[in-house]
Amino acid sequence: MRGRLVGLLGSLVLLVVAGACSRSKEGAQQAGGSDAGGAQAAARVKLALNWVPEPEFGGFYAARDQGAFKQHGLEVEILGGGAGVPVLQMVATGQVEFGIVGGDELLTARARGVDLIPLFAVYQTSPQAIMAHASRGAKNIQDVLSSGTIALEPGLPYAAFLKKKYGFDKVKVVPYDGGVAQFVTNKDFAQQCFITSEPIAARKQGAEPVVFLVADEGFNPYTAVVATRRELWKTQPERVKRFVAAVREGWRAYLDNPAPANTVMAKLNTTLDAETFAAAAQAQKPLIETEETRTRGLGSMSRERWETLGRQLVELGLIEKAPVVDEFLLPEFTQAPGKTSP
Repeated sequence: MRGRLVGLLGSLVLLVVAGACSRSKEGAQQAGGSDAGGAQAAARVKLALNWVPEPEFGGFYAARDQGAFKQHGLEVEILGGGAGVPVLQMVATGQVEFGIVGGDELLTARARGVDLIPLFAVYQTSPQAIMAHASRGAKNIQDVLSSGTIALEPGLPYAAFLKKKYGFDKVKVVPYDGGVAQFVTNKDFAQQCFITSEPIAARKQGAEPVVFLVADEGFNPYTAVVATRRELWKTQPERVKRFVAAVREGWRAYLDNPAPANTVMAKLNTTLDAETFAAAAQAQKPLIETEETRTRGLGSMSRERWETLGRQLVELGLIEKAPVVDEFLLPEFTQAPGKTSP
């Protein structure tokens, strides 16, 4: 159903120059509101998604359509994504104020000189997984990689992690094609998946997949991370804070009752039926709301997690040097206002 690597990092060196050019447009983009709030018109901002409307973005649609953004003085345009949509470039060059990226993408971009900062991490546990047929009797990913065929998208950091940890010498690796057709017809076929997507599709077609989270193997980047340019944070800090606060309220509303936002997204993404939307919302809930978020707040992040991810990307040879966490992880976004660290 999906490919998750945005293969655009090679051109990121151009973003620094492009970002400077975009600053002259900052005033026009910020027209329509001020950080002082009050009776002024809502500030218009854009949020770029890295995939089509699905439950992984439910909280953003809930924030828009159930009033959280409006209550925080914002008018938010949500731009649906898809394969090849250059979200990182769009954020870095100021085409949009906010974008959804993977934690590993953000660190790789920073290692290449792009000054993006994370604000809110939807998934505390990465939904990236490997699925195989239950009939194979695999107990973990190592078992899956001991035989048969596995479909993986080239260049995925977690694929590199699994290859280093277990090796791919006993399994045939083929390109991931974005669907589940081969999986359904071949009992020895395994593939990458989002726990909220491909397993549900395979079950609807009569297959019995067993799913293993890559996070359980030790590679667990924050996923569906809201990112912005540091320049926006410097010039409009209160606007950024209001955006994050509204996002948190939207996700609380979606987790409590996903049906309204699912109805909205279903009109934008007609490839999924209501049953699939509901199943995906239920499957992702424990990945979003965890013991940590109950203490620190939805979307909160820790420097330890970012440090671990940076170290892993260096060990995998994907970046030369891990970005210094204190240079991009702002204290304002490590936990929700009013929450206390454990």
